[in-house]
Amino acid sequence: MVGKFESNKDLVQELTTSGAKRVGAIATLITQVVADVTREIGEFVTDVIEMREAAVAARRDAAEQERSSVQYSEFVDDDPEGDIDVAETAKADEDVLTVDDVIVAEKPDQIK
Repeated sequence: MVGKFESNKDLVQELTTSGAKRVGAIATLITQVVADVTREIGEFVTDVIEMREAAVAARRDAAEQERSSVQYSEFVDDDPEGDIDVAETAKADEDVLTVDDVIVAEKPDQIK
């Protein structure tokens, strides 16, 4: 038979082992929770930084677009359907007379 001292030693040994395992499991859980919370906070901060960078880029692109539309507005296609013949328009522009080019006819009935 086991003596009282050895029985108490076995009891203390089991309680210490069980307690150490429980404390270790709790420490592992706490460590994992701290790591998960840190990772989530880091991802949130990364999202904030990316959104701020995207907003800055969008403002920069909008300003560049505004400068481009003002600077190159003379190149805007006034005929998106393509039904105006550019060659004919250029030829017609050569035939257009300005007011300075017009010679007033001597007789008013010749003015049409």
